[in-house]
Amino acid sequence: MTFLAIDIGNTRLKWAQYGTLRPGAVPLAQGAEFLENIDKLSDGPWSALEPPQRMLGCVVAGDAIKRRVEEQMELWDVVPQWVVSSPEEAGVVNGYDHPLRLGTDRWVAMIGARQRVLARGPARPLVLVMVGTAVTVEAIDTGGRFLGGLILPGHGIMLRALESGTAGLHVPTGEVRVFPTNTSDALTSGGTYAIAGAVERMFQHLAQHCAAEPACIMTGGAGWKMAPSMTRPFELVDSLIFDGLLEIAARRFGAAA
Repeated sequence: MTFLAIDIGNTRLKWAQYGTLRPGAVPLAQGAEFLENIDKLSDGPWSALEPPQRMLGCVVAGDAIKRRVEEQMELWDVVPQWVVSSPEEAGVVNGYDHPLRLGTDRWVAMIGARQRVLARGPARPLVLVMVGTAVTVEAIDTGGRFLGGLILPGHGIMLRALESGTAGLHVPTGEVRVFPTNTSDALTSGGTYAIAGAVERMFQHLAQHCAAEPACIMTGGAGWKMAPSMTRPFELVDSLIFDGLLEIAARRFGAAA
């Protein structure tokens, strides 16, 4: 069975086609497009794919973008299916006050991260960090319950906010320094340490709550920027949302695989 996984973020659409429903599987083909270019998918990279028999996607960019993607999928005889956050799925319990309001990218990434931890040994508490346009820091306990999470601006939003709200301040490209001595480095270091500090605080909260040291997994297009400044051991995983989609699909479609 060929399976198409789609992750539609705020900036780009990423896709991967698989020949098996197994988290961590190597894709047969994959790619990414900025949202302004998605209307070219059916005549471009998707035209060469073997028609998928199943499809599952995660979208945070809104219904209009989702409809445009579904139009591109009309070249195949496949029913578009999209993950909606729910009270429980694939071994993860959603502790949000209103579970359906949790961003689907966060939900799918939690499922992928949880399965990644379980595949390597005994269950552990987990801190999941997603670094993109926005940054989220999630806490999942040893039993797989999502306890809650933080949302804060990504690097770009922080810098643009400072530029628009501070007279004469223009966003430059700086380096992360322990003791910044120029504005460029001060801005870059401040944003980076703000994110690292949020992760450290969540790590401490979760370790105390569970009386065990959490695993820490990071994902997102800007994760590499944070890597040198993290205060705890962590794993950087680029394909976490795809891992989550594969796990969900395996449970939903596995009998037909």
